[in-house]
Amino acid sequence: MSTKSEHYDVIRKPIITEKATMASEANAVVFEVAIDANKPMIKEAVENLFGVKVKAVNTTITKGKVKRFRGQPGRRKDVKKAYVTLEEGNTIDVSTGL
Repeated sequence: MSTKSEHYDVIRKPIITEKATMASEANAVVFEVAIDANKPMIKEAVENLFGVKVKAVNTTITKGKVKRFRGQPGRRKDVKKAYVTLEEGNTIDVSTGL
C-alpha cells in the first residue's frame, strides 16, 4: 500500500456545514476522519495531501443516533471529525463546486 492511499484512509471527506464555514474564518478546515485515527496521523495526512503546514488538530467523536428503519430500531455509525487549524498563509479549498 502506498503512502498516499494510507493518507486517504485517514481522511475520509471534508465536512461542509454552517459550523465548518464559521471555523474556516479562523483558518480551520473540518474533515471526517477514520475512527481510529490519532492527531499525529491526521496532521501528517493533511500536510502531505494538501501541501500545507498544520498548526493544531482538534478531534471530536459524535455518537450515532438510534433511529427506526422499517419499524426496527437501528443505530447510525459513530463519526470522528477533525478540526484542522492551518498556519497563517495556508489555505485549503473544499468548496462543493455548486
